[in-house]
Amino acid sequence: MTTSPDPAEGLQAVLDDIRACRACLGQLPHTPRPVVRVFPETRLLICGQAPGRRVHESGLPFTDPSGDRLRDWLGVDCETFYADRRIGVAAQAFCYPGTAPKGGDYPPPRRCAELWRPQLLAGLPEVELTLLVGGYAQVWALGERAKANMTETVRAWRDCAPSILPLPHPSWRNTAWLRKNPWFEQEVLPYLRERVRGILTP
Repeated sequence: MTTSPDPAEGLQAVLDDIRACRACLGQLPHTPRPVVRVFPETRLLICGQAPGRRVHESGLPFTDPSGDRLRDWLGVDCETFYADRRIGVAAQAFCYPGTAPKGGDYPPPRRCAELWRPQLLAGLPEVELTLLVGGYAQVWALGERAKANMTETVRAWRDCAPSILPLPHPSWRNTAWLRKNPWFEQEVLPYLRERVRGILTP
């Protein structure tokens, strides 16, 4: 009698391969350090664009001011964010891409998502809601369904519900965007927090 493969073991094998990946060695200004945090129990999947410098140093996703704002958007505290295995984080690229000369980080290299994303998502069958954080994640995941820019994609969030929710990046650089687009806090955040409560309620 043959036994069916353990999905958790399959996911762990993919995660081991991702964390050992050095495909961009020599193309980054530092040694690659893939950062991904997902579990077989993950039901809320957060997909940003790539780790920043602080996350590269800590090895944990969103250990920076962007993470503080994101957790506020979700309505969860720091302890819950890192302790609850129903919350997972898997960016478009797993390594910090470096800082661009004019400020801000370089875009996430496409090769990372092409190498790993299909396998990783196949190992997360419990995901109920995927947050697409920022334009790069939205274009990759939505393809032709993405609008002309990030603002319009987020404004059309109802078209993606209930399994996907596009969000702006929670970076401090988007503070002016939040002021110019009050509908985000008025319409999207209440829906997001309600969904998160529903997912995390025992």
